[in-house]
Amino acid sequence: MNARVSTFMKRTWLAWVLVPAGLLLFAGANAHLVYVAIQSQPDCVAHSKAAGDGHGYRAAKSAC
Repeated sequence: MNARVSTFMKRTWLAWVLVPAGLLLFAGANAHLVYVAIQSQPDCVAHSKAAGDGHGYRAAKSAC
């Protein structure tokens, strides 16, 4: 019986360590993604500026 209780205590302790660690890792990864999304500024892409050109991309409202 003592060995069974010891195994249960090890598993319980392991769960109390791994679950919060996994949650912290998940939250940290999401915080990093939000930070990168807010801080990044993509470069302008070469695109057609005229409406009737028909080749390549045309931005709806160009910021460049």
